[in-house]
Amino acid sequence: MPPRTDPGSVPAIMAPPVKRDNPLTRSVAGIIGLAVLALSFIVCVATLPFTVTGRPVDGSEVLPKDQQRPVSGYDYQVREARHLPPWWAPGGRPPRPGTEEWDKAFADRTDPRVFNRAEEAERYWATAQRNALVEMAREQKKPLDELVAAGAKPSADAVERNQPTYWLGTDLFGRSLLVRVLVGGGISLGIGIAAAAISVFIGTLWGAIAGWVGGRVDEVMMRIVDVLYGLPYILLVVLLAVAGDALLNEYVNRERAREGYVREQAALKLTQLGQDDNRDAVSDFLKKNREQQEKWNEEARLTYPEREWSPEKRTIYDLVILLVAIGGVSWLTMARVVRGQVLSLKGQPFMEAAKAIGVPWHGVFLRHLLPNLTGPIIVYATLTVPQAILQESFLSFLGIGVKPPLPSWGNLASEGLSELNLVDSKWWLLLFPCLLLAITLLALNFVGEGLREALDPKRSKRV
Repeated sequence: MPPRTDPGSVPAIMAPPVKRDNPLTRSVAGIIGLAVLALSFIVCVATLPFTVTGRPVDGSEVLPKDQQRPVSGYDYQVREARHLPPWWAPGGRPPRPGTEEWDKAFADRTDPRVFNRAEEAERYWATAQRNALVEMAREQKKPLDELVAAGAKPSADAVERNQPTYWLGTDLFGRSLLVRVLVGGGISLGIGIAAAAISVFIGTLWGAIAGWVGGRVDEVMMRIVDVLYGLPYILLVVLLAVAGDALLNEYVNRERAREGYVREQAALKLTQLGQDDNRDAVSDFLKKNREQQEKWNEEARLTYPEREWSPEKRTIYDLVILLVAIGGVSWLTMARVVRGQVLSLKGQPFMEAAKAIGVPWHGVFLRHLLPNLTGPIIVYATLTVPQAILQESFLSFLGIGVKPPLPSWGNLASEGLSELNLVDSKWWLLLFPCLLLAITLLALNFVGEGLREALDPKRSKRV
């Protein structure tokens, strides 16, 4: 009996190709996270040349270069503008002194809150007057200090026109929080990405070698990873950061070299006296001869003077130590993932075929093995970045990471936390750094999940 066929059926060879969705648009959250991350990166990193570079301020640009006062944007201090709220916030535009609105708003100054708001309003208008003087200095091409010494007074219209417009408020030293948040974001993102790159490099290399070689080498390398996993993660980062500071202090101060010089002189003196010059004898001699020790200490300071180390070099050194410390202990998960992938790929037929036709081991590793590891490496690298940023912010919050006056989201949050109280809280100092940090971390996690959706063939959808 002939088989029954459906008149509407189509032979498989004539069937239209199956449509597949675009893997890059598979995750809506990933697209949103990528857009937010790109915007954050552009705003924070692209503005660094303008917010970090020192420029003359307060009319000093009219003076000769050797008399100018270049100040970095993130550290530009306006003392009159300390602790001003954002201009759009309630109380951000106070009434002018001497008006009826002023008297009505700050009538009861016995109330601590009213008293603090009145002081805040006075600082606001003092800042407006200062801004008007700066405008006058630029118009007259004179430095601000010269106008202040001459007792110059701006007009009421000029003061009204130059009211401060701090979008995110100011801190204790009158520095714009917007500029500091942008610089802190660029530093936090830079450290996070650099530390993640170090972590990916170490983890990929470690895991690939362990999985490729196998045997006892694999066992020893992975036991080292297990031991490091058992240690407190933050403690390792803190120890590395503290050790880096100690090495730099020793390099600059040269205390060991000076101590060695003093002990060497003491040993020579004991030898001349015909006595033993061992370690204990030298220590006893120095304790009994304080005046001679002070003399040798002075000679040691002249022989081994302190090395010059500018604040800029110290800042760069601290940042390098921080990202090395974070990246140097963040590679453990990556090493395990890469090792597992290498072990699963080693037994695949295409690997056996490559070896059978005589491809050298480095060709097999670079041409056949490494390209198949790209997907997991990219996904876990994307998820490592927010972890590194969070750790940098936590260390800076504790005072171990990025050192003031250089800002990061962590130390900005630490400064904002100290300004919270029941009478007069400077809420903007804590809100905006934490808000931007949370948004960036969420965006990075969304991007990581989106890449996992795009690069995982098991999650592909057919339409």
